[in-house]
Amino acid sequence: MADETKIELVVITPERQVLSETADAVVVPAHDGEVGVLRDRAPLVCELGIGQLRYTQAGRTHRLFIDGGFAQVLDNHVTVLTARALPAEAVTQEVVTAAARAVDEHQGHEPDTLRARAESQRRLSELRRILAAK
Repeated sequence: MADETKIELVVITPERQVLSETADAVVVPAHDGEVGVLRDRAPLVCELGIGQLRYTQAGRTHRLFIDGGFAQVLDNHVTVLTARALPAEAVTQEVVTAAARAVDEHQGHEPDTLRARAESQRRLSELRRILAAK
């Protein structure tokens, strides 16, 4: 039987299910800001941006890097579908260095190139924030 004070959180990438946990609260990085989810929240579907997904369990906050996607909140279940999800423990200096190289790869002034560079810079910034918080 599910805990009637918790939220079920599932994070899925194309390769695998990254996370399946119960949580007291969840914060997802929506494309236009953060969305907090507590038990009995109204149903919601939102587009995700690049950022940190945070969830709390027994007063402890856990973090994952999320690379866009979608989130659904329904009946105290939060389902996140994303291209990439990295637990904070998996964010290393090597991951940050690779993200920095990706920023440098986007050269030029065409709209698509500028958009790709901005997304790469956002990824780099979020990965650096996670690494610094360790």
